[in-house]
Amino acid sequence: MIPHSDKKKNKLKPGLYVVSTPIGNLRDISLRCLDILRDSDTILCEDTRVAQKILSRYDIKAKLVSNHKFNEKRNLPKIIEILKKNKSVSIISDAGTPSVSDPGNLIVLECLKNNINIFPIPGPSAVTSAISISGFGERYYFYGFFPEKEKNIKNDLNELSKIDASIIFFISPNKINKIIIHLKKYFAGRKILICREMTKVYEEYTRYDIDDLERYESTLKGEITIVVSNKKKSDNISNNLEESDKKKIRSMINKNTVKDIVNLLHKEKNISKKKIYDFCIEVKK
Repeated sequence: MIPHSDKKKNKLKPGLYVVSTPIGNLRDISLRCLDILRDSDTILCEDTRVAQKILSRYDIKAKLVSNHKFNEKRNLPKIIEILKKNKSVSIISDAGTPSVSDPGNLIVLECLKNNINIFPIPGPSAVTSAISISGFGERYYFYGFFPEKEKNIKNDLNELSKIDASIIFFISPNKINKIIIHLKKYFAGRKILICREMTKVYEEYTRYDIDDLERYESTLKGEITIVVSNKKKSDNISNNLEESDKKKIRSMINKNTVKDIVNLLHKEKNISKKKIYDFCIEVKK
């Protein structure tokens, strides 16, 4: 049975409603979310076709306005004008929560400038869904999507590697192989959870030691959320390579893989895997 209010359209308080929608399974939508969408004067959405799937499923008829990253700035004056007429406007993204790695922040900022009410309507989240099943520490840092330039990726990961908390990333499947080499360099010794197609029929969750992570031979399908574990606690791990260790690495570098060298030295002397890895890469260059 489709959840549906028996009441006629209720009058919402005027303002912007930031509405979370399902990240995959349409049955994850909340009853409050349905009520808000049903009673909104206008709904802003990334893709009207995607939005219509949700609205049709729950028999909601509403005025849709396309609002994506390429036109959201141009839309601002029109939306603010609607809101100033004491109307209720909802904003949704294709999946998840607007303004969290999705369009929405611009309209929120503009509403703040114009003293327009803003109401959050919580719902499904890829971030909390992934961290809840990770088995890692409950403290986490949400990063979102990676930048395009490799220099920026390296700079960001270098800083993130210093944070003692789980770190959550969003990534498209065609970019994951490009990122794996950087994850192995900056998060050596940690664990990783890779979530694909969360809440959908073919949802998949795979767990690895980051040091054992390999490139995928074929392109994955569906959006991916990855969680890198917090730093491994150990009072005995050394962060220093002695000259004898460096000499040993130089003698092994042309006969063994970096992975084998890292695992061998770490096991023998309990030296930080990241330190060993970094020196191996330095020698290979």
